[in-house]
Amino acid sequence: MTDSLPVIDLAPLGEGEAELVRVAAAIGAACRDAGFFYAVNHGVPRAVMDEAFAQSQRFFALPLALKQAIAIETVGGNRGYSGLRHEALDPAQGPDMKEAFNVGVDVAPDDPELLAKKPFRALNAWPDLVGFRETMLGYFDACAALGARLHRAFARDLGLPAGFFEDKFDRPMATLRLLRYPPAADDAVGAGIHTDYGNITLLATDDVGGLQVRRRDGRWIDAPPLAGAYVVNIGDCLMR
Repeated sequence: MTDSLPVIDLAPLGEGEAELVRVAAAIGAACRDAGFFYAVNHGVPRAVMDEAFAQSQRFFALPLALKQAIAIETVGGNRGYSGLRHEALDPAQGPDMKEAFNVGVDVAPDDPELLAKKPFRALNAWPDLVGFRETMLGYFDACAALGARLHRAFARDLGLPAGFFEDKFDRPMATLRLLRYPPAADDAVGAGIHTDYGNITLLATDDVGGLQVRRRDGRWIDAPPLAGAYVVNIGDCLMR
């Protein structure tokens, strides 16, 4: 088993079937080993990532009352703000020392699925920050496109047609989640031990670090920041 996460270059994914198979094999090996890997040359422009981080910082710097006005428990549909100690990914470790803001697929007020009260269909809630909505929707779309490219690789490594997942994710329950972990005492937990429940997670980090991954043999390894990269991990659904 690896002591560090593999770094996989996604640039060849657009170069033909042979390259798709090669990259898919590398991704498949990483997913069967640690379940995590770094994705580089992934197609999401660095300027888009940087502006998303900048807008995220502006949001979390707002007064608490303004953030609470668009809280998840008010907005519904897994959209909006989640405050410090509001969640506990591992209840045995206590509440998480983090705050978050969730964005989902942007639907119109007259969307049929919204009117039918389909689960996880809701209107996004937006803070009063210039450019925030446009930045986050653009970033959401860029990450969704990356997720679709990765699913072509997953499909090929699983022996399926490359386009197998396309009609399964035409309107996904994907969530763009902004996260802030404030400085805390040594015994505070930023995010408790957990697995993710979806198909994949794309994690962009700042230069602070702190992420750890547990190998299948139970040993924890560090996943230090890699500038411009995404940490990718498979979730419970794809694992099954």
